[in-house]
Amino acid sequence: MSNPFFNLYSHGFARVAVGVPECRVADPAFNAAQTIALAEQAAQGGAVLAAFPELGLSAYTCDDLFHQKALLDACEAALAQVVEATAGLDIAIIVGAPLRVAHQLFNCAVVAAGGRVLGVVPKSYLPNYGEFYEARQFSAADCAAATEIRLLGQTVPFGSELLFQMEKLPLFQFHVEICEDVWVPIPPSSFAALAGATVLVNLSASNIVVGKAEYRHQLVSQQSARCLSAYMYTSAGRGESSTDMAWDGQALIYENGELLAESERFLGHSHLLFSDVDIERLSRERMRQSTFGQSVRRHQDEVRKFRHVAVPVNPPLEDAELPLERRVARFPYVPADPQRRDARCKEVYNIQVQALAQRLSASGMSKVVIGISGGLDSTHALLVCAKAMDSLDLPRSNILAITMPGFATSTRTLQQARRLMAVVGCTASEIDIRPSCLQMLKDLGHPYADGKPVYDITFENVQAGERTNHLFRIANFSNAIVIGTGDLSELALGWCTYGVGDHMSHYSVNASVPKTLITHLVRWVAESGRLGEDGAEVLLDVLGTDVSPELVPGGADDNKPVQKSEDSIGPYELQDFNLYYTLRYGFAPTKVAFLALAAWRDREAGAWPEGGHVARNQYDLAAIKRNLKIFLDRFFRLSQFKRTCVPNAPKVGSGGSLSPRGDWRAPSDSESVVWLREADGIPDEAPGD
Repeated sequence: MSNPFFNLYSHGFARVAVGVPECRVADPAFNAAQTIALAEQAAQGGAVLAAFPELGLSAYTCDDLFHQKALLDACEAALAQVVEATAGLDIAIIVGAPLRVAHQLFNCAVVAAGGRVLGVVPKSYLPNYGEFYEARQFSAADCAAATEIRLLGQTVPFGSELLFQMEKLPLFQFHVEICEDVWVPIPPSSFAALAGATVLVNLSASNIVVGKAEYRHQLVSQQSARCLSAYMYTSAGRGESSTDMAWDGQALIYENGELLAESERFLGHSHLLFSDVDIERLSRERMRQSTFGQSVRRHQDEVRKFRHVAVPVNPPLEDAELPLERRVARFPYVPADPQRRDARCKEVYNIQVQALAQRLSASGMSKVVIGISGGLDSTHALLVCAKAMDSLDLPRSNILAITMPGFATSTRTLQQARRLMAVVGCTASEIDIRPSCLQMLKDLGHPYADGKPVYDITFENVQAGERTNHLFRIANFSNAIVIGTGDLSELALGWCTYGVGDHMSHYSVNASVPKTLITHLVRWVAESGRLGEDGAEVLLDVLGTDVSPELVPGGADDNKPVQKSEDSIGPYELQDFNLYYTLRYGFAPTKVAFLALAAWRDREAGAWPEGGHVARNQYDLAAIKRNLKIFLDRFFRLSQFKRTCVPNAPKVGSGGSLSPRGDWRAPSDSESVVWLREADGIPDEAPGD
């Protein structure tokens, strides 16, 4: 049997499809054939649900032909063909058809699977304005007295309050509404989501006019976000009558406000849109957002009206490999689109600046003290300090910047620190910490004090502590506050010296900004010209420097550190990925690894710029597993005690922070065993590795 790890359905995903078949007005047999062909393609593609347009079996633009018995009979015959076709397909489909019920005509969505009709949902809101006159032919859902109807020889549930539950996918429950239903102030799907629907489906016709396509995006995006749901939207395309309207066949799939897939509009043929929705993510978001549960309680009367219908579809769980049909960003903290990326950088930068300016104003301080290493984090923190001074109309000379070379400081970083302080225009100074560190090592009786090359943790922490000690005493002497420079990635991995070390400051501007985003923020400042040509040059040099604490001497090349952070804690680009999906969504390690594999495989190493990064490595599953286990042990077992007492710092992104006063409250003495045991279930290699 194949390993289920490589199948998307094993990780809380489900593949769905939205179809836009070519149609002919008042030709149900043709329309049924087009629908069946797309349904077969959807099933072959691994989808468990496919949705088709409003009144797709008749065409939407039949007008008064809807009151012709011949057409209605032909629609039921076409529906029978479609339902019968599902007998040999492991997929549920939703098609639109006009149906007669108790002397009334309803615009309906019919849900079918396994050769049976599972339920029928009538349209709740009938537009009767502008170009629409649906109330001329149809009755609205609340006009119906029946909750069950006879259809194609079956007795089936009927009504707008039906929830369809995938029997083999416990978190996959869907609800259907029709076109106008999502345009009203409180769509029926809002209550359906509160009742448990994680996937909302809209069968629409929706003619096209200028600007309407973008408005559909807004509607669907906002409804999916408010309802913490996926939303599948389909509309009529080629073949509808052009007597007074035109049709673009727009299909959309959204998940919690995020566009997963969109069809090309104005196509002259039938087409199908696939995407994989993360049902587990939606469920976890509802658990996390406590107001969702409060809304369920407040609207209990509406929620209790819903009836549940079982959907007997077998998802393709046994397939050897079913990779994701959605893109997974390698750098989840950094938008790939250049315009969105620049906007993100500007906003993060302004959040940090505003927060620091407020802290200075509230404390009555006008000066800051910051240690400058010539590396990435302190560089960005200095840029934030400079802008904060500008915003407060204070001179940049109020920034007391100190570079403190130690036993392993490279010529490169020392020169970068000096150049950076010069271009920023701060008050720059330099303190050689080696004499005071050597005295401390002598006091401790450390072997290094006797000339022995022992570079242990104590040797490293004496230097880190001495630097921080100097910063605090200078701040005290100068009536200033110490600005912390450590970032979110380091906090997650515990890569900081506890207490009197880089762990501590009066205010920490970078504490919720991950390393991959700081890289972008520094590049953004460089490319924007905010520091001039000389400033841009030094910032780019900083970006080209290996990340290192520079605490262990011994390198043959004085411009390159012998100690590299990533050699100990793993590559930041992978660990930031692991952090995002562990902190933001609480996903199991197997799912995090599955997502990482989707993000990092099948792209040429070193040539895939995403989020402004150029991938330095191509990570196979073995590397993903190895580094994930490093992350899990450090995050859950080793490092929480450091995070329990971190200084104040502004939260900058929805990806979360690690402050115990904000997003993350955890015991300092937790074990990592359950996460590591789960990670042991990750295969050592993927097919094709």
